[in-house]
Amino acid sequence: MGNLFSLTSFGESHGPAIGGVIDGMPAGVAIDLEQIQREMARRRPGQGGVTSSRMESDEVEILSGLKDGVTLGTPIGFIVRNHDQRPADYDHLKDVYRPSHADFTYQAKYGIRDHRGGGRASARETLSRVVAGAIAKQVLAQVGITISSESITPENQPPLTDGDTMGALVRCTIHGVPAGLGEPVFGKLSSQLAESMMSIPAAKGFDIGLGFDFLNVTGNTSLDNWTVDDDGNITTSTNYSGGIQGGISNGNDICFRVAFKPIATLMQPITGIDKQGNAVVIEPHGRHDTCVAPRVLPVVEAMAAIVVLDNYLMNKATHL
Repeated sequence: MGNLFSLTSFGESHGPAIGGVIDGMPAGVAIDLEQIQREMARRRPGQGGVTSSRMESDEVEILSGLKDGVTLGTPIGFIVRNHDQRPADYDHLKDVYRPSHADFTYQAKYGIRDHRGGGRASARETLSRVVAGAIAKQVLAQVGITISSESITPENQPPLTDGDTMGALVRCTIHGVPAGLGEPVFGKLSSQLAESMMSIPAAKGFDIGLGFDFLNVTGNTSLDNWTVDDDGNITTSTNYSGGIQGGISNGNDICFRVAFKPIATLMQPITGIDKQGNAVVIEPHGRHDTCVAPRVLPVVEAMAAIVVLDNYLMNKATHL
């Protein structure tokens, strides 16, 4: 993903490692490796509560692109080794398609799939996004752009029973974005954010600003009227647009939400189907989250950071 600042990721959940290559990183930027590790700790499993009991240190190994903690302008290669794999936990799924998983679609696309923990479809792939996002965050911080997120309790959330899972709603805010980021028509900043968020496993909904709540208001009550602040800057008195108008940032905070479905792996018997089309009962195995929150928060922030930094760098090409 990305144009000037881009990420290519690789690896499977129960393979040797997850990794990635970052291209387009500007040279001469000091990178705090401990800050990258702190972001990884936010996403790490084995933290108790609703998260998987899989115990991984998730230590990032930088292979290229940095010297003495400073970027060289060359590709940054990195890996995160998998240590606590239990591929045998998934042997019973080799010829089975679970409901609401990517088992069938991967088989239909490639004619082969890695059944171990979902393989490439596993949320463990998001490790690479968090690494790239942690680096992007550090660059953005130098120009006054910061990103925060929180999990919101959805209205009418049903009670959770043993072995079941629940969905999540994440609100993300990008502070300090200058006006002018984003491309007209097909490269809108809002559409790039939507694409990046919808690439996260289990993401099923995205809205920005008032989003779907625009259905509950009229035009004359939802205009972002112009005003001038105390410093003489043109701004708006409200932020219903979520910081983006015409697909281009207007200088306000960029605010959006991402809805995630309940995790499809249940720790209770469920009905699937085998390759021959026969119904099968799938008994619970493995170690799984009950909800994508809170571990998905650093992933959402990382994807936002990658998109914003990419657009910040592209915007440099629009002015002499």
